[in-house]
Amino acid sequence: MKVYMDYAATTPIDPRVFSAMKPYFTKKFGNTMSLHSIGREAKKAVEDSRESIATILNCETPELIFTSSATESTNTILKGVAFANRKKGRHIVISSIEHHCVLEPARWLEKQGFEITRLPVDKFGLIEPIQIEEAIRNDTILVSVMHANNEIGTIQDITKIGAICKEKGVHYHSDAAQSFGKIPIDVKKMNIDLLSISSHKMYGPKGVGGLYIKKGTKIEPLLHGGGHEFSKRASTTNVAGIVGFAEATIIQDTEMESDAKKQTYLRDKIIKQILKIEDTHLNGHSTKRLPNNTNFWFNYIEGESLLMQLDIKGIAASTGSACSSDSLEASHVLLAIGLRPQEAHGSLRLSLGKYTTNEEVNYVLEIVSKSVKRLREISPLTKENKDY
Repeated sequence: MKVYMDYAATTPIDPRVFSAMKPYFTKKFGNTMSLHSIGREAKKAVEDSRESIATILNCETPELIFTSSATESTNTILKGVAFANRKKGRHIVISSIEHHCVLEPARWLEKQGFEITRLPVDKFGLIEPIQIEEAIRNDTILVSVMHANNEIGTIQDITKIGAICKEKGVHYHSDAAQSFGKIPIDVKKMNIDLLSISSHKMYGPKGVGGLYIKKGTKIEPLLHGGGHEFSKRASTTNVAGIVGFAEATIIQDTEMESDAKKQTYLRDKIIKQILKIEDTHLNGHSTKRLPNNTNFWFNYIEGESLLMQLDIKGIAASTGSACSSDSLEASHVLLAIGLRPQEAHGSLRLSLGKYTTNEEVNYVLEIVSKSVKRLREISPLTKENKDY
């Protein structure tokens, strides 16, 4: 039996999305900057797609910029806001559990003379809004706190965080790569100035993302060239990808509530059953988490060994962020919520999707339980090991 439980890493394309994209590979393949009819046809498809996604985000169409990924979107925001506003200040606030696409640009900006404040989180991965208020200074130009964490699924109160930033006159960015298409996002109601979103995390194609930039926000482009995307992102437009992204967004907006209900049921079932395994712990908040996310750590075993056992049985899972799965370092997210390195290395993320069935979940629960038991029987890590 083959079971995919790594939807947080990437999702399959919805067949309806694939159908919408097909004509733009072979028939409607024009360059959006061309003036002839084939170019205008491609341009219209992109603008219709922009309008569809903008409507769902509750923003104006010129405020939505298409990119190649959420990583590009986030790099554009951090670097673009930093350099466009450096006369005002050089201080940026982020959380300690941000995705690497925020952490690495922030680290790079430090080398360019900017100051980064990294806010700690509690044991559930939550930031208290008061932390944001206390961290903002006169020279603060940007706050970046993700909507929902990609590893432990914890959802932040970004509406309150955004309201504080608005009151303080500081730009607020949220990485919504994991949350977009799974839980509602309204950039106006949530006081968001800048937002990163991704297509392949919600049944759209890889290689396309989005960037919301509130009107009036000063930002330098990351890519310079032609006048694409309102002169905010130069590069030939990925028409087929954008059409697919929009179709996926429309589908998810329509089916989000029913998907969330089903996935929450399966998520809670997984959590309840796996926590019955002795010396097993849940990472992240028990209720303030994405409907499709579960993350655990197991005493006395290594997550990599557990992954291999599951893979042998046809189950695809993860120990954390897929973008850094080759790294032998413990997850910065799990360390930030208080786990010791050896505990973080014993983690397992099982992320669900709209194609996950109850039968698959039952199979996964059975195999996880057996695999944990077997690995503990042969593990040198025991309760008597004081270093554990």
